[in-house]
Amino acid sequence: MKDDWVKRAKKVLTPALVFHTDLVVKKAKGIHVVDIRGKRYMDFSSGLAVANTGHNHPDIISAIKNQTDSVLHSGCIFYHEPLVELSERLKKITPHGLDMFFFGNSGTEAVEGSLKLARFYTKRQGIISFTNSFHGRTFGSLSLTASNSRFRRNYHPLLPSVYHSPYPYCYRCFFGHKPEECGLECVEYIEKIFKHLIPAEEVACIIVEPVLGEGGYVVPPEGFLKRLRKLCDKHGILLILDEVQSGMGRTGKWFASEHFGVVPDIMAVAKGLASGMPLSAIAAKKKIMTQWNPGAHGTTFGGNPVSCAAAIATIEVIEKEKLLSNAASIGAYAIKRLNEMKEKYRCIGDVRGLGLMIGIEFIDKKGKPFTDGVKKILNYCLKRGLIIIECGADKNIIRLAPPLIVAKDGMDKGLDILEEAIRKALGAK
Repeated sequence: MKDDWVKRAKKVLTPALVFHTDLVVKKAKGIHVVDIRGKRYMDFSSGLAVANTGHNHPDIISAIKNQTDSVLHSGCIFYHEPLVELSERLKKITPHGLDMFFFGNSGTEAVEGSLKLARFYTKRQGIISFTNSFHGRTFGSLSLTASNSRFRRNYHPLLPSVYHSPYPYCYRCFFGHKPEECGLECVEYIEKIFKHLIPAEEVACIIVEPVLGEGGYVVPPEGFLKRLRKLCDKHGILLILDEVQSGMGRTGKWFASEHFGVVPDIMAVAKGLASGMPLSAIAAKKKIMTQWNPGAHGTTFGGNPVSCAAAIATIEVIEKEKLLSNAASIGAYAIKRLNEMKEKYRCIGDVRGLGLMIGIEFIDKKGKPFTDGVKKILNYCLKRGLIIIECGADKNIIRLAPPLIVAKDGMDKGLDILEEAIRKALGAK
C-alpha cells in the first residue's frame, strides 16, 4: 500500500522535491505520526522544526476550525481581528524594540522581505551573510545561503553585492583554531571584506542565524553576536537575525538571540510560528518599518486569518504549558546523555545545542565527516520507529528537534533507539 502511494507521488511530483523518508502518514498527534499501515513513529524532526507544540494540538486545531467558520481570506482588501491580535501578541514576546510586523507565508519570504526592507531603509545595496548559512531557496535568500553548493547549482548569477564571512563553527574552525583559542576572527574577517571588497558605508545589512540550522546546528561562541551588533552600530549597518528555525521556543527561549543578549534591527520568523499552518513574520524596529512606504512590499496570502488564529493559539499553548522551560530542561538532559555517549563512542565527534535544537556530529576513524554512518543510523532508527534527520554540508550531523512538548520518558526512548543504532548499525563499541 505504501509503495503504491510513493510510486504515484513520483509520477506527479517533481524530483526536485526531496522527502527525508518514504513514509506515507495518515495521522499525527503530539510527538507521534502514524503511517497508512498503522505503524507509529516518534517524530524527532517536528516536521522540520515546525510542530513545536506537537502535531495537531487540540487547542490549535480548535482555533483553526473556529476561524474557518468566519473568515478564510482577506488578501489585504480588509483588516481582520486575528491579524491585529497576533501582531500585539508578537510585540510582547519578540526582543524589546521590535514592534512592527509584516506577515508572509514562509521563511524564505520573511528573509526576502527583510533584505528589501534593509535596502529600502538604508539606501545601500551590500549584504553580508555567512558560510554554512541557510536562509531559503528563492533568489534573494538563495544568494545568502551557503550551507551547500548544491542549493545554488545552475542558478547563477544570483543577487549581486552579497558577500560571505566564515560562521564561527568552532568544531571545524575556518581559521584552524581550537575553541579555547577563539579570538572571534570571524568578526574581524568582515573588516577585511570592508577593506578589500565593499566599503562599510555601502553595506545595508548583515544577516545571520543566531544558531545555524541546516548548516549544522552550530551554536556560536559567547560574544559573537554582541561583536556583530557592535560592528553594525559602528558602521550604520542593520543587523538581521534569521530566527526561522531557532525561534518560537525551539532553543528554550522565545528566540535564540535572547541567549546572547542581542536585539536585532530586523528579525525573520516562520516554521514554528503557526504550528504547521503557513505563516511567517518580519519583525522590525518601528523607526525602520515606518519608512517602508505604502506599496513598497506586499502579499496576497500573507497574514491569512486561519494561519493568524493558529499562531495566536500557538503562543497561548507555549505559555500555558510552559514549553520554554520544558525545552530548556529536556534539552539540557538530552545533551548530558549525548555527551555520555560521546565518551563511549569515537564516532561522535561533537555534541552541541540550545534547548531542543541539538546537533550530533559523526566522524570516521580519521576524523572526517562520517556521512555513510549517519545514513545507516537514520535508516536503523526509522525501522525502530524514530524519525530523525541530518544536516550539514556533508550530511554527517544528526539534528534532534522533537516537539517542545516531549517529556523525559519520550526523550529517553528516542535516545535509547539512537544509541542502539550507533551500536548495531555502525558496530560501535
